Amino acid sequence: MELNKEKKEKVNNNYDDRSTSWVTKFLWWCAGGDRHFLLKSPKQDRVKYAGIGGIVLATGFLAGAAGAVAFDTMFGPKILAGEHVEKLSIWEENFWIFNGIFGIIWGLIIFNLDRFIVSSTGKGDGTDAITWKEFGQAIPRIIIALILGFTISKPLEIKMLKSEIDVELHKKQESKLASFDSLTDAKFKSQIVIIDKDLDKLESERNVLVERQKQAEKEYLDQMQGRAGQQGFGPRAKQLLELTKEWSNKIIEFDKKNEYQINSLKSNREKKLKEADFEKNNINKEKVKKLDGLLARLSISHEIGFELGWAITLILLSIEMGPIIFKMMLTKGPYDYMVENQNHKTNVENGIFKEDYIYEGINGVIHMEKYKHLEVESAKFEKEKKIEEQNKITELLVKKWGERKYKDADENPDKYLKPGNESNTN
Repeated sequence: MELNKEKKEKVNNNYDDRSTSWVTKFLWWCAGGDRHFLLKSPKQDRVKYAGIGGIVLATGFLAGAAGAVAFDTMFGPKILAGEHVEKLSIWEENFWIFNGIFGIIWGLIIFNLDRFIVSSTGKGDGTDAITWKEFGQAIPRIIIALILGFTISKPLEIKMLKSEIDVELHKKQESKLASFDSLTDAKFKSQIVIIDKDLDKLESERNVLVERQKQAEKEYLDQMQGRAGQQGFGPRAKQLLELTKEWSNKIIEFDKKNEYQINSLKSNREKKLKEADFEKNNINKEKVKKLDGLLARLSISHEIGFELGWAITLILLSIEMGPIIFKMMLTKGPYDYMVENQNHKTNVENGIFKEDYIYEGINGVIHMEKYKHLEVESAKFEKEKKIEEQNKITELLVKKWGERKYKDADENPDKYLKPGNESNTN
């Protein structure tokens, strides 16, 4: 029985499901095609939808790669362009995992959006010519495709030009680093100058004492050697020796008194020099590394590879918009008629009928479609009839009630009349 059923299906469908690979079926799904009817369609329709699905799938892959590149450029570890870093942190070593996750998510988002755009794009008038009306109806989809094309192309563009961009970016980073270092030197130089002035002042004061001590010592030696009058250790020599000792003691006293201040100034000066070196070798470099961003690379890419960048962009735009344009150029085939037939059948089974009307207008023939919803009309008709019959019943009851009241009033007028009153409303 199963063999006969399979043979019967082959005769009816003219194609065998088993002859179609899972790859082709997956591409049909990517294009938003109905596998049930594509299996019954001729090869031409099968190839069309497999081709469209392949373009949508390729766009998803390219979007995933572009998303990973963009994510790495924006949030990845920052270094000086072209610099080789031997030691990386755990976060930096494993950042490729986050790039991959974001790339997959971004690729799936673009793939799903492209699949929706392509599957929702009809064939217009069913001919291979694109009319202005068809183009106008496709403008919203084309605009979205353009935005997606630019979004995908730019990250891939900077990846393809990475080596050239690194060279130019390194030049800009070095120039900016020199500018930052110059500002750092100027900032710390003004602070060090103030410290040097205080040190120079103390040193000058000490040099005065040292000079006087040397002068007294020289005079003492001259006196002892007979170059300044009487030779030997006389009263004058004794006086000069005491004076020499006095200036030496003053130097020692000066050093003790200003030792803390001098050491503090020297320490502060050394500290400022180290801070300047740290700022130049660390803070300034970190600032310069942050110039390695998506905007900077795109700007350099436009400067050095404007033509190539536009070529890449146009290629990806054509890939992105190709399915939309091609679907408007496709002629209706057996698959399309089978899908339309199924849609009409489903509408009829659910009580929905379409009626076509042709009118002669001022601008020519006007085609109008009117849909009739039988279940809605049936429910409306039923409700109207119920209300109509209910109104008749109510009218009859009111009439009967009135007849009874008339009869009762005729037979028992005293029941309704009281002295002093003309009527009784109870």
